[in-house]
Amino acid sequence: MTPKDAALLALGEELRRRNFRFTTVTPATHRRVNARPHSTACPLERIFGWSQPFRPIEIPAEIFALLEASDELEKTNGLLRSKVRFSTLAEQMYVHSAFPTDAPDSVFFGPDTYRFARALRHAIADIDSGASLTLIDIGCGSGAGALCAAAALRGQADLELILADINPKALRYSRVNAELNGIDNVRTALSDVFEQINEGGDLIISNPPYLVDEGVRLYRHGGGKLGIDLSLRIVEQSLDRLYPGGRFFLYTGTPVINGNDCLLEAVQPLIETRKLSFCYEEIDPDVFAEELDRAPYDCADRIAVVALTVNT
Repeated sequence: MTPKDAALLALGEELRRRNFRFTTVTPATHRRVNARPHSTACPLERIFGWSQPFRPIEIPAEIFALLEASDELEKTNGLLRSKVRFSTLAEQMYVHSAFPTDAPDSVFFGPDTYRFARALRHAIADIDSGASLTLIDIGCGSGAGALCAAAALRGQADLELILADINPKALRYSRVNAELNGIDNVRTALSDVFEQINEGGDLIISNPPYLVDEGVRLYRHGGGKLGIDLSLRIVEQSLDRLYPGGRFFLYTGTPVINGNDCLLEAVQPLIETRKLSFCYEEIDPDVFAEELDRAPYDCADRIAVVALTVNT
């Protein structure tokens, strides 16, 4: 671990010691809260949750020193600002990019992360206890998926975790998050899907971006005309990498056009040609409604969040 990463880890540990907790909301809600003339949040929540600017006097000296040592401190209009946020999910804590997540390499954490973790815990609840298991998280982002699964399976299986992403910053934060949450036996891979991964897994999971993003931000752009191309690539490659008796879990989004689920129509043949059993479920029927005002979603009825589970 580099000195900067060690400082970032120590910062998270110090926030935890001070009982810091924060639930990250949608960008729209975040903007509304930050637009209020006066904040009622405590200083640590304002700085490391709401990403608001601050003066050095507002922050404990040891926390300021760790933020500076981690190279995650910037000056904005004469004030200081943290370039990272910390969010809590159950008993875990995660570092990720500060609001707003405009940079192409931003590492996102938000409401989709909470839904993903909840659906994932349900999907792995019946995994055989005591089994040795290799878990691969494709497009890991902050690492929340794999690390949440590892916590749920702790004491049940001998786990090896492979966290893969095309964003180096995501891998940096995911390594820190693994240490912060006491998860061992973790490897990271800078990889476009399975390009740099030379093995398969017993459990392969993914929460990829699923929108068409004009800025082509890594955490948001799903590729293709409807934003589902990356999800389809992940499904096809993951099914070919699953070990016998393995499980694949995908949490993603899909446009529904004239009552037709575009992702399901594309993914079902990939599964059926391999003669595999699967479960496909709508988690939330209506997300990102603002996207319906512009192409390519101005022809869609809605954008739904779905979960796909495939067993070999």
